[in-house]
Amino acid sequence: QVQLVESGGGLAQPGGSLGLSCTASGRAVGKFFTMSWFRQAPGKEREFVATISWSATTPFYADSVKGRFTISRNNAKNTIDLQMSSLQLEDTAVYYCAGRLNPGITSEQSDYAYWGQGTQVTVSS
Repeated sequence: QVQLVESGGGLAQPGGSLGLSCTASGRAVGKFFTMSWFRQAPGKEREFVATISWSATTPFYADSVKGRFTISRNNAKNTIDLQMSSLQLEDTAVYYCAGRLNPGITSEQSDYAYWGQGTQVTVSS
């Protein structure tokens, strides 16, 4: 059984930084063609944040986080990371890691079969 587990959430001040990690069990991260991060803010629908291909050469970001967030993957360590900087109040959300076995970079939630349980990120002064 494949499981994705997120870690690293917490509380940060506006302008601060936080790092998230996603670790896969039951299947190596390297076996997922595409890995992504999504988030769901209170009272809002879940939205795409960032995605990265197996080769890690084509990261793609939502406009709202471009230039502030960095997605990376380490297939040897079996992790996907999301480094968040210049955090804003609007970044407060539950962040989810998602994996896709089929080729193709996509920001559509329905294209991802594997999901983590989520980790809370709260940005507050």
